[in-house]
Amino acid sequence: MTTPTPAPADLAAVKLRQHAAWSSGDFAVIGTTLDITGELLCEAANVRPGQRVLDVAAGNGNASLAAAHRWAEVTSTDYVPMLLERGRTRAEAERLPIVFQEADAEQLPFADASFDVVLSTFGVMFTPNQEQAAAELLRVCRPGGTIGLANWTPESFIGQVFRTIGKYIPPAPGVKSPALWGTGQRLRELFGAGISDMTINRRFFTFRYHSSQHWLEVFRTYYGPTLKAFAALDETGQASLAHDVIELLERFNQGGSATLAVPSEYLEVVAVRR
Repeated sequence: MTTPTPAPADLAAVKLRQHAAWSSGDFAVIGTTLDITGELLCEAANVRPGQRVLDVAAGNGNASLAAAHRWAEVTSTDYVPMLLERGRTRAEAERLPIVFQEADAEQLPFADASFDVVLSTFGVMFTPNQEQAAAELLRVCRPGGTIGLANWTPESFIGQVFRTIGKYIPPAPGVKSPALWGTGQRLRELFGAGISDMTINRRFFTFRYHSSQHWLEVFRTYYGPTLKAFAALDETGQASLAHDVIELLERFNQGGSATLAVPSEYLEVVAVRR
């Protein structure tokens, strides 16, 4: 008896659901707490004055602002207009001349070799078509240019959150886990001969909240994927998921009983376009 071939993933449908998730809540509330990761990535990528920098799936613009702090010529993109508005407000407050443009990471509206540096912090890793997204990063980066990424690892706290939610809301069949972008093996598969060099450093970002309950409250309210996951469950399922997430937070917590300090590992990746 032959095993039936699995049907290919409906990536267009997955993208529509993801867009709805990221458009719900208000990721900017959480995104601003991740600000340091954009600064660290720009340091690792050696962003310099005058360079043409593209921030892909920029969210509310952490890497965009960090690059502009270094006098680069920055274009910040995302496919959620509300998040671009949040980034624009921040840039205006700091008087930073960033160009904000709505764009899909899998179909970037820019010519080949348009940018010296292409960045993404916890953004492009969520694209459903990973191969297409990686190809686009390579295409718009000039030969000899830099691609800089920050991606959660599968073993990290956030990777475990993905896994926990997946027990209640299974991912679409055939869609690869975003946490694979947090592995050297997958990155080499995605970029292959398109790069001449790649440096990977393991870093930690620490989520600092009043308590585990506070973290859960913020993420249930503002983080679209978590908000949508809870909304899809009945009351019993919501209580069970909340219990599992709180248990995970307590297991990772290094802040003691008075506060929450949860480190989450991520890869800081700097690749050179061939």
